[in-house]
Amino acid sequence: MTRFNIYLTFEGNCEQAFEFYKSVFGGEFSHVGRYKDMPEDPNCLVEDKEKIMHISYQINDNAILMGSDTGGQWADQFKKGNNFSISIQADSKKHANRLFKDLSVGGNIIMPLDDTFWGSYFGMLTDKFGIQWMVSFDETAKEII
Repeated sequence: MTRFNIYLTFEGNCEQAFEFYKSVFGGEFSHVGRYKDMPEDPNCLVEDKEKIMHISYQINDNAILMGSDTGGQWADQFKKGNNFSISIQADSKKHANRLFKDLSVGGNIIMPLDDTFWGSYFGMLTDKFGIQWMVSFDETAKEII
């Protein structure tokens, strides 16, 4: 079954926003990763190291809210109002490839599907209607989503 979730992007206040959401809905974060946790990147500024690279918050059985702080090459693209994506967790790599290919027709590929350092097969695109999508396949998705 394909899972759809909302992915929010923040301009440095992701952690505060998610702490607020947690105070409203209760529960705990299922994953918090910071930029300092990723492989060394010469483009990552020292002041960005403590910012959120990825956070997952299971609100209920049907909804996971995910997010990150923008930074580096993505920072200049941030605009309030366009700071969300629809995240799709595909059932297989083949399914991820098909979804990515079909959604990108007439759109713009931001990050081609590829294996990532966090173990997911992942890519990002904007479709022909301007909607941002993240497509991934991860056999251990339940552990990090």
